[in-house]
Amino acid sequence: MAKQPEVLAIIPARGGSKTIPGKNIQPFVGYPLIAYSIAAALQAEGVTRTIVSTDSEEIAAVARQYGAELPFMRPAEHAQDDTIDLPVFQHALAWLAENENYHPNVVIQLRPTSPLRPPGLIDRALDLLQDHPEADSVRGVVLAGQSPHKMWQLKEGAPMQPLLRVEGIPESHNAPRQALPDIYWQTGHIDAIRAATILDKGSMSGSSIYPLLIDPSYTVDIDTLNDLHRAAAYVTSEQLDIVWPSRAPRPLPADVRLLVLDFDGTLTDDRVWVDAEGREQVAAHRGEGYGIGLLKTAGIQVYVLSKERNSVVAARCQKLGIPFQQGVDDKASALSALLKELKIPTEQVVFAGHDVKDLPCFELVACAAVVADAHPEVLRAADLRLTRPGGRGAVRELCDLILSGNSTATHSRSAA
Repeated sequence: MAKQPEVLAIIPARGGSKTIPGKNIQPFVGYPLIAYSIAAALQAEGVTRTIVSTDSEEIAAVARQYGAELPFMRPAEHAQDDTIDLPVFQHALAWLAENENYHPNVVIQLRPTSPLRPPGLIDRALDLLQDHPEADSVRGVVLAGQSPHKMWQLKEGAPMQPLLRVEGIPESHNAPRQALPDIYWQTGHIDAIRAATILDKGSMSGSSIYPLLIDPSYTVDIDTLNDLHRAAAYVTSEQLDIVWPSRAPRPLPADVRLLVLDFDGTLTDDRVWVDAEGREQVAAHRGEGYGIGLLKTAGIQVYVLSKERNSVVAARCQKLGIPFQQGVDDKASALSALLKELKIPTEQVVFAGHDVKDLPCFELVACAAVVADAHPEVLRAADLRLTRPGGRGAVRELCDLILSGNSTATHSRSAA
Protein backbone atom coordinates (compact mmCIF):
# COMPACT_ATOMS: atom_id res chain seq x y z
CA MET A 1 0.00 0.00 0.00
CA ALA A 2 1.21 3.51 -0.80
CA LYS A 3 2.10 5.54 2.26
CA GLN A 4 -0.46 8.23 3.06
CA PRO A 5 1.03 11.68 2.43
CA GLU A 6 1.60 13.91 5.43
CA VAL A 7 -0.88 16.77 5.01
CA LEU A 8 -0.58 19.88 7.16
CA ALA A 9 -3.49 22.32 7.33
CA ILE A 10 -2.36 25.85 8.23
CA ILE A 11 -4.93 28.47 9.18
CA PRO A 12 -3.39 31.97 9.06
CA ALA A 13 -5.02 34.34 11.54
CA ARG A 14 -3.18 37.46 12.53
CA GLY A 15 -4.58 39.61 15.31
CA GLY A 16 -4.29 43.11 13.87
CA SER A 17 -7.32 43.39 11.59
CA LYS A 18 -8.26 47.04 11.01
CA THR A 19 -11.62 46.53 9.30
CA ILE A 20 -13.04 44.34 12.10
CA PRO A 21 -11.06 44.32 15.36
CA GLY A 22 -10.56 40.70 16.39
CA LYS A 23 -12.09 39.60 13.06
CA ASN A 24 -10.89 36.01 13.13
CA ILE A 25 -12.66 35.26 16.42
CA GLN A 26 -15.76 37.39 15.88
CA PRO A 27 -18.99 35.45 16.58
CA PHE A 28 -20.43 33.97 13.39
CA VAL A 29 -23.71 32.01 13.66
CA GLY A 30 -22.85 30.88 17.17
CA TYR A 31 -19.13 30.15 16.80
CA PRO A 32 -15.91 32.15 16.47
CA LEU A 33 -15.18 32.71 12.78
CA ILE A 34 -11.93 30.72 12.91
CA ALA A 35 -13.73 27.66 14.32
CA TYR A 36 -15.21 26.88 10.88
CA SER A 37 -11.79 26.56 9.23
CA ILE A 38 -10.45 24.48 12.13
CA ALA A 39 -13.48 22.18 11.89
CA ALA A 40 -13.02 21.78 8.13
CA ALA A 41 -9.42 20.63 8.66
CA LEU A 42 -10.18 18.34 11.59
CA GLN A 43 -13.07 16.66 9.79
CA ALA A 44 -11.15 16.06 6.55
CA GLU A 45 -9.99 12.46 6.15
CA GLY A 46 -6.76 13.40 4.41
CA VAL A 47 -5.48 16.05 6.82
CA THR A 48 -3.00 14.65 9.34
CA ARG A 49 -2.27 17.81 11.33
CA THR A 50 -3.98 21.17 11.89
CA ILE A 51 -2.22 24.29 13.17
CA VAL A 52 -3.04 27.98 13.44
CA SER A 53 -0.40 30.61 12.69
CA THR A 54 -1.13 33.74 14.72
CA ASP A 55 0.56 36.53 16.63
CA SER A 56 -2.42 36.92 18.99
CA GLU A 57 -2.68 35.12 22.35
CA GLU A 58 -6.45 35.68 22.26
CA ILE A 59 -6.80 33.97 18.88
CA ALA A 60 -4.44 31.21 20.05
CA ALA A 61 -6.65 30.48 23.08
CA VAL A 62 -9.79 30.22 20.93
CA ALA A 63 -8.00 28.06 18.35
CA ARG A 64 -6.86 25.60 21.03
CA GLN A 65 -10.41 25.46 22.39
CA TYR A 66 -11.63 24.24 18.99
CA GLY A 67 -8.90 21.63 18.55
CA ALA A 68 -6.08 23.29 16.59
CA GLU A 69 -2.41 23.11 17.52
CA LEU A 70 -0.39 26.24 18.28
CA PRO A 71 3.22 24.99 18.30
CA PHE A 72 4.58 28.54 17.84
CA MET A 73 3.51 32.17 17.84
CA ARG A 74 3.96 34.02 14.57
CA PRO A 75 6.73 36.68 14.71
CA ALA A 76 5.58 40.29 14.49
CA GLU A 77 7.43 40.87 11.21
CA HIS A 78 5.16 38.29 9.59
CA ALA A 79 1.95 39.79 11.00
CA GLN A 80 1.84 43.25 9.42
CA ASP A 81 -0.96 44.80 7.36
CA ASP A 82 1.02 44.25 4.16
CA THR A 83 2.32 40.75 4.97
CA ILE A 84 1.66 38.31 2.15
CA ASP A 85 1.04 34.58 2.57
CA LEU A 86 4.42 33.24 1.43
CA PRO A 87 6.64 34.32 4.36
CA VAL A 88 3.97 33.17 6.83
CA PHE A 89 4.01 29.66 5.38
CA GLN A 90 7.78 29.60 4.93
CA HIS A 91 8.17 30.50 8.61
CA ALA A 92 5.72 27.78 9.70
CA LEU A 93 7.45 25.07 7.67
CA ALA A 94 10.94 26.19 8.72
CA TRP A 95 9.98 26.27 12.41
CA LEU A 96 8.39 22.80 12.28
CA ALA A 97 11.41 21.37 10.43
CA GLU A 98 13.92 22.88 12.84
CA ASN A 99 12.08 22.27 16.11
CA GLU A 100 10.17 19.04 15.41
CA ASN A 101 11.88 17.53 12.38
CA TYR A 102 8.43 17.63 10.79
CA HIS A 103 8.24 17.72 7.00
CA PRO A 104 4.76 17.56 5.43
CA ASN A 105 4.25 16.61 1.81
CA VAL A 106 1.25 18.85 1.24
CA VAL A 107 0.15 22.09 2.88
CA ILE A 108 -3.49 23.16 2.98
CA GLN A 109 -4.29 26.84 3.40
CA LEU A 110 -7.71 27.57 4.95
CA ARG A 111 -8.53 31.25 5.30
CA PRO A 112 -10.88 32.01 8.24
CA THR A 113 -12.62 34.72 6.19
CA SER A 114 -14.14 32.07 3.88
CA PRO A 115 -16.00 29.97 6.48
CA LEU A 116 -18.65 28.31 4.30
CA ARG A 117 -17.15 25.07 3.01
CA PRO A 118 -19.14 22.10 1.72
CA PRO A 119 -18.32 18.76 3.38
CA GLY A 120 -15.56 16.88 1.56
CA LEU A 121 -14.01 19.96 -0.05
CA ILE A 122 -10.51 19.43 1.37
CA ASP A 123 -10.43 15.75 0.45
CA ARG A 124 -11.53 16.59 -3.09
CA ALA A 125 -8.60 19.00 -3.37
CA LEU A 126 -6.18 16.37 -2.09
CA ASP A 127 -7.51 13.77 -4.52
CA LEU A 128 -7.07 16.22 -7.39
CA LEU A 129 -3.50 16.98 -6.36
CA GLN A 130 -2.72 13.25 -6.09
CA ASP A 131 -4.26 12.54 -9.50
CA HIS A 132 -1.93 15.11 -11.10
CA PRO A 133 1.68 14.55 -9.99
CA GLU A 134 2.74 17.43 -12.25
CA ALA A 135 0.57 19.90 -10.32
CA ASP A 136 2.22 22.40 -7.99
CA SER A 137 -1.07 23.23 -6.30
CA VAL A 138 -4.85 23.11 -6.40
CA ARG A 139 -6.90 26.24 -5.87
CA GLY A 140 -10.63 26.67 -5.27
CA VAL A 141 -12.46 28.67 -7.93
CA VAL A 142 -16.02 29.64 -8.79
CA LEU A 143 -17.59 30.87 -11.99
CA ALA A 144 -17.21 34.66 -11.91
CA GLY A 145 -20.39 36.57 -11.24
CA GLN A 146 -19.37 39.41 -13.56
CA SER A 147 -17.59 39.05 -16.90
CA PRO A 148 -14.30 40.96 -17.14
CA HIS A 149 -14.96 41.19 -20.89
CA LYS A 150 -17.54 43.84 -20.00
CA MET A 151 -15.15 45.81 -17.78
CA TRP A 152 -13.23 48.98 -18.65
CA GLN A 153 -9.98 50.76 -17.93
CA LEU A 154 -10.20 54.53 -17.36
CA LYS A 155 -7.59 57.19 -17.97
CA GLU A 156 -8.29 60.80 -17.19
CA GLY A 157 -9.15 62.82 -20.26
CA ALA A 158 -9.19 59.77 -22.55
CA PRO A 159 -11.88 57.40 -23.85
CA MET A 160 -12.46 54.16 -21.94
CA GLN A 161 -10.61 51.07 -23.08
CA PRO A 162 -11.87 47.47 -22.69
CA LEU A 163 -10.11 45.50 -19.96
CA LEU A 164 -10.06 42.38 -22.17
CA ARG A 165 -10.64 41.70 -25.84
CA VAL A 166 -11.91 38.45 -27.35
CA GLU A 167 -10.54 37.21 -30.64
CA GLY A 168 -13.31 37.01 -33.21
CA ILE A 169 -15.66 39.27 -31.24
CA PRO A 170 -15.01 42.92 -32.19
CA GLU A 171 -17.00 44.40 -29.32
CA SER A 172 -17.07 41.94 -26.43
CA HIS A 173 -18.61 44.62 -24.20
CA ASN A 174 -21.71 44.53 -26.44
CA ALA A 175 -21.82 40.75 -26.87
CA PRO A 176 -24.27 38.52 -24.95
CA ARG A 177 -22.68 36.83 -21.98
CA GLN A 178 -23.31 33.40 -23.51
CA ALA A 179 -20.98 34.27 -26.40
CA LEU A 180 -18.07 35.15 -24.10
CA PRO A 181 -15.56 32.75 -22.53
CA ASP A 182 -16.29 31.54 -19.01
CA ILE A 183 -14.04 33.18 -16.42
CA TYR A 184 -13.36 31.79 -12.95
CA TRP A 185 -12.68 33.67 -9.74
CA GLN A 186 -10.34 32.30 -7.08
CA THR A 187 -11.87 32.06 -3.60
CA GLY A 188 -10.42 31.81 -0.12
CA HIS A 189 -11.93 28.39 0.59
CA ILE A 190 -8.85 26.26 -0.02
CA ASP A 191 -5.37 26.05 -1.49
CA ALA A 192 -3.69 22.65 -1.54
CA ILE A 193 0.04 23.18 -2.18
CA ARG A 194 2.95 20.80 -2.36
CA ALA A 195 5.41 21.74 0.37
CA ALA A 196 8.20 21.75 -2.24
CA THR A 197 6.35 24.50 -4.11
CA ILE A 198 6.63 26.75 -1.06
CA LEU A 199 10.13 25.76 0.03
CA ASP A 200 11.94 25.16 -3.25
CA LYS A 201 10.05 27.37 -5.71
CA GLY A 202 9.29 30.19 -3.28
CA SER A 203 5.66 30.31 -4.37
CA MET A 204 2.24 29.74 -2.84
CA SER A 205 0.94 28.21 -6.06
CA GLY A 206 3.70 27.41 -8.54
CA SER A 207 3.05 27.53 -12.27
CA SER A 208 0.96 24.35 -12.60
CA ILE A 209 -2.27 25.17 -10.76
CA TYR A 210 -5.28 22.86 -11.06
CA PRO A 211 -8.81 24.21 -10.44
CA LEU A 212 -11.22 22.83 -7.85
CA LEU A 213 -14.68 24.01 -8.89
CA ILE A 214 -16.85 25.15 -5.99
CA ASP A 215 -20.57 25.91 -6.00
CA PRO A 216 -20.86 29.75 -6.04
CA SER A 217 -23.47 29.47 -3.26
CA TYR A 218 -20.55 29.01 -0.85
CA THR A 219 -18.75 32.16 -1.95
CA VAL A 220 -18.39 34.35 1.12
CA ASP A 221 -15.37 36.53 1.86
CA ILE A 222 -15.64 38.43 5.14
CA ASP A 223 -13.72 41.71 5.33
CA THR A 224 -16.14 44.16 6.97
CA LEU A 225 -18.85 44.02 9.63
CA ASN A 226 -21.46 44.27 6.88
CA ASP A 227 -19.92 41.21 5.22
CA LEU A 228 -20.09 39.37 8.55
CA HIS A 229 -23.74 40.22 9.18
CA ARG A 230 -24.83 39.49 5.61
CA ALA A 231 -23.03 36.15 5.59
CA ALA A 232 -24.60 35.14 8.92
CA ALA A 233 -28.08 35.99 7.67
CA TYR A 234 -27.37 34.16 4.40
CA VAL A 235 -26.19 30.89 5.94
CA THR A 236 -29.10 30.93 8.39
CA SER A 237 -31.75 31.51 5.74
CA GLU A 238 -30.31 29.27 3.03
CA GLN A 239 -29.57 26.28 5.31
CA LEU A 240 -26.43 25.50 3.28
CA ASP A 241 -24.77 22.14 3.77
CA ILE A 242 -21.49 23.31 5.30
CA VAL A 243 -18.88 21.99 7.70
CA TRP A 244 -20.00 23.08 11.18
CA PRO A 245 -17.84 23.21 14.31
CA SER A 246 -20.38 20.91 15.98
CA ARG A 247 -23.05 18.57 14.65
CA ALA A 248 -24.91 19.80 11.59
CA PRO A 249 -28.11 21.72 12.35
CA ARG A 250 -31.31 19.72 12.11
CA PRO A 251 -33.92 21.12 9.70
CA LEU A 252 -37.45 22.07 10.66
CA PRO A 253 -39.66 18.98 10.48
CA ALA A 254 -41.82 18.64 7.41
CA ASP A 255 -44.85 18.08 9.65
CA VAL A 256 -44.80 20.15 12.86
CA ARG A 257 -47.55 19.39 15.34
CA LEU A 258 -46.28 21.27 18.41
CA LEU A 259 -44.31 24.48 18.99
CA VAL A 260 -43.02 24.97 22.55
CA LEU A 261 -41.92 28.48 23.49
CA ASP A 262 -39.85 30.00 26.23
CA PHE A 263 -41.39 33.27 27.52
CA ASP A 264 -38.93 35.92 28.75
CA GLY A 265 -36.42 36.71 26.03
CA THR A 266 -38.36 34.77 23.40
CA LEU A 267 -41.93 36.08 23.49
CA THR A 268 -40.62 39.25 25.16
CA ASP A 269 -37.43 41.29 24.65
CA ASP A 270 -36.20 40.21 28.12
CA ARG A 271 -36.66 43.67 29.63
CA VAL A 272 -39.01 44.45 32.51
CA TRP A 273 -40.58 47.65 33.80
CA VAL A 274 -41.24 47.78 37.56
CA ASP A 275 -43.43 50.45 39.19
CA ALA A 276 -43.20 51.73 42.77
CA GLU A 277 -45.53 48.98 43.99
CA GLY A 278 -43.39 46.26 42.42
CA ARG A 279 -45.78 45.50 39.57
CA GLU A 280 -43.99 44.31 36.45
CA GLN A 281 -44.68 44.94 32.78
CA VAL A 282 -42.98 43.45 29.72
CA ALA A 283 -42.90 44.27 26.01
CA ALA A 284 -44.33 41.88 23.41
CA HIS A 285 -44.77 41.92 19.63
CA ARG A 286 -48.33 42.07 18.31
CA GLY A 287 -47.40 40.28 15.09
CA GLU A 288 -46.34 37.23 17.07
CA GLY A 289 -49.85 36.82 18.41
CA TYR A 290 -51.13 36.81 14.84
CA GLY A 291 -48.50 34.25 13.81
CA ILE A 292 -49.43 31.99 16.71
CA GLY A 293 -53.07 32.30 15.68
CA LEU A 294 -52.16 31.13 12.19
CA LEU A 295 -50.43 28.07 13.62
CA LYS A 296 -53.45 27.21 15.73
CA THR A 297 -55.74 27.60 12.71
CA ALA A 298 -53.48 25.20 10.82
CA GLY A 299 -53.89 22.61 13.58
CA ILE A 300 -50.44 23.14 15.15
CA GLN A 301 -50.45 23.32 18.93
CA VAL A 302 -48.49 26.03 20.76
CA TYR A 303 -47.39 25.79 24.39
CA VAL A 304 -45.33 28.02 26.70
CA LEU A 305 -42.86 26.76 29.30
CA SER A 306 -41.54 29.55 31.52
CA LYS A 307 -39.27 29.75 34.53
CA GLU A 308 -40.79 33.14 35.35
CA ARG A 309 -43.29 33.16 38.24
CA ASN A 310 -44.79 36.61 37.66
CA SER A 311 -48.48 36.79 36.68
CA VAL A 312 -47.53 38.59 33.46
CA VAL A 313 -46.86 35.16 31.91
CA ALA A 314 -50.40 34.00 32.58
CA ALA A 315 -51.88 37.28 31.39
CA ARG A 316 -50.05 37.20 28.05
CA CYS A 317 -50.69 33.50 27.39
CA GLN A 318 -54.38 33.84 28.23
CA LYS A 319 -54.54 36.81 25.85
CA LEU A 320 -52.99 34.62 23.11
CA GLY A 321 -55.23 31.69 23.99
CA ILE A 322 -52.37 29.21 24.47
CA PRO A 323 -51.75 26.80 27.37
CA PHE A 324 -48.72 27.40 29.58
CA GLN A 325 -46.73 26.32 32.59
CA GLN A 326 -44.81 28.88 34.63
CA GLY A 327 -42.45 28.68 37.55
CA VAL A 328 -40.79 25.73 35.80
CA ASP A 329 -37.26 25.14 37.11
CA ASP A 330 -36.64 21.91 35.18
CA LYS A 331 -37.85 22.59 31.67
CA ALA A 332 -36.59 19.30 30.24
CA SER A 333 -38.65 17.26 32.68
CA ALA A 334 -41.68 19.44 32.07
CA LEU A 335 -41.27 19.09 28.31
CA SER A 336 -40.89 15.31 28.50
CA ALA A 337 -44.07 15.06 30.58
CA LEU A 338 -45.91 17.35 28.14
CA LEU A 339 -44.96 15.23 25.13
CA LYS A 340 -46.17 12.08 26.89
CA GLU A 341 -49.42 13.77 27.85
CA LEU A 342 -50.08 15.07 24.32
CA LYS A 343 -48.79 11.85 22.71
CA ILE A 344 -46.81 13.81 20.13
CA PRO A 345 -43.54 12.24 18.89
CA THR A 346 -40.40 14.33 19.23
CA GLU A 347 -39.99 14.21 15.42
CA GLN A 348 -42.90 16.66 15.16
CA VAL A 349 -41.89 19.12 17.89
CA VAL A 350 -40.04 22.44 17.65
CA PHE A 351 -38.72 24.35 20.66
CA ALA A 352 -37.75 28.05 20.71
CA GLY A 353 -35.68 29.66 23.45
CA HIS A 354 -32.92 32.13 24.17
CA ASP A 355 -30.87 31.31 27.28
CA VAL A 356 -28.87 28.48 28.87
CA LYS A 357 -31.89 27.34 30.90
CA ASP A 358 -33.42 26.23 27.60
CA LEU A 359 -30.51 24.03 26.49
CA PRO A 360 -31.74 20.78 28.13
CA CYS A 361 -34.85 20.96 25.93
CA PHE A 362 -32.90 21.02 22.67
CA GLU A 363 -32.22 17.29 22.55
CA LEU A 364 -35.86 16.43 23.28
CA VAL A 365 -37.23 17.92 20.07
CA ALA A 366 -36.68 17.62 16.32
CA CYS A 367 -35.47 21.20 15.88
CA ALA A 368 -34.32 23.83 18.39
CA ALA A 369 -34.70 27.46 17.31
CA VAL A 370 -33.22 30.50 19.04
CA VAL A 371 -33.79 34.23 18.71
CA ALA A 372 -31.08 36.37 17.13
CA ASP A 373 -29.93 37.86 20.47
CA ALA A 374 -29.75 34.53 22.30
CA HIS A 375 -26.89 33.69 24.67
CA PRO A 376 -23.73 32.69 22.70
CA GLU A 377 -23.72 29.18 24.18
CA VAL A 378 -27.32 28.71 23.10
CA LEU A 379 -26.62 30.06 19.61
CA ARG A 380 -23.87 27.45 19.24
CA ALA A 381 -26.21 24.60 20.20
CA ALA A 382 -29.21 25.68 18.12
CA ASP A 383 -30.42 24.14 14.88
CA LEU A 384 -32.15 27.27 13.59
CA ARG A 385 -30.95 30.79 14.35
CA LEU A 386 -33.70 33.32 13.71
CA THR A 387 -32.82 36.72 12.28
CA ARG A 388 -35.07 38.73 14.62
CA PRO A 389 -34.46 39.37 18.35
CA GLY A 390 -36.68 38.03 21.11
CA GLY A 391 -39.91 39.97 21.58
CA ARG A 392 -39.31 41.80 18.30
CA GLY A 393 -40.67 39.44 15.71
CA ALA A 394 -38.57 36.29 16.20
CA VAL A 395 -41.55 34.07 17.07
CA ARG A 396 -43.54 35.46 14.14
CA GLU A 397 -40.57 34.65 11.88
CA LEU A 398 -40.57 31.09 13.22
CA CYS A 399 -44.31 30.73 12.76
CA ASP A 400 -43.98 31.79 9.12
CA LEU A 401 -41.14 29.30 8.56
CA ILE A 402 -43.15 26.47 10.08
CA LEU A 403 -46.21 27.32 8.01
CA SER A 404 -44.25 27.58 4.77
CA GLY A 405 -42.64 24.18 5.34
CA ASN A 406 -45.77 22.64 6.80
CA SER A 407 -48.21 23.50 4.03
CA THR A 408 -48.74 19.98 2.69
CA ALA A 409 -49.11 18.39 6.11
CA THR A 410 -51.35 21.23 7.31
CA HIS A 411 -53.73 20.85 4.39
CA SER A 412 -54.00 17.09 4.85
CA ARG A 413 -54.78 17.45 8.55
CA SER A 414 -57.36 20.17 7.88
CA ALA A 415 -59.06 18.02 5.26
CA ALA A 416 -59.22 15.14 7.69
